[in-house]
Amino acid sequence: MHITEDEVFEKQDFTINRLPKGDYDYCRFINCNFSESFMSEIKFLECEFIDCNLSSANITYTSFQEVQFKRCKMLGLHFENCNTFGLEIKIEDCVLDHSSFYQVGLKTSRITNSKCVHVDFTEADLSGLVFNGCDFKEATFQNSNLEHTDFRKATNYRIHPEHNKMKGAKFALEGVSGLLEAYQIKIE
Repeated sequence: MHITEDEVFEKQDFTINRLPKGDYDYCRFINCNFSESFMSEIKFLECEFIDCNLSSANITYTSFQEVQFKRCKMLGLHFENCNTFGLEIKIEDCVLDHSSFYQVGLKTSRITNSKCVHVDFTEADLSGLVFNGCDFKEATFQNSNLEHTDFRKATNYRIHPEHNKMKGAKFALEGVSGLLEAYQIKIE
């Protein structure tokens, strides 16, 4: 098994030369392009992705354990296909549009200041997360665990209270309309 530790990868295009399968521990990927590349069956442990493009990358059976993504473009990623054992990701200032977290447990993860337009959180466990600065326009929350989740500084969410677990969830007063839309109630 290929093991790489404490290495910095900068301005590399992994769409041309695939990142070799193996374990990457404590590595940093800075301004790298993984767009539509194959990242499948790779294990990332305590790695950082900074200013990278991971859009539409194949992450089937990929392991992300204590991995940070900062200012990354992450369009169309299917996190439900990755290895969810030990999954812990910190996503900050990223674009996650059209990605999917179907049935993924994220309660030890963090997503802040990120665009989550058309993201699928169906049956995901988001309990206890704090979504500061996240835009959830057209995001799907269906049978999701949102218990004790903090949406107070999030925007554009539309959540049906009867189709999600929401005990202890927190919302700002100006966002309440996103909870009542399913009932066709007019707030003026």
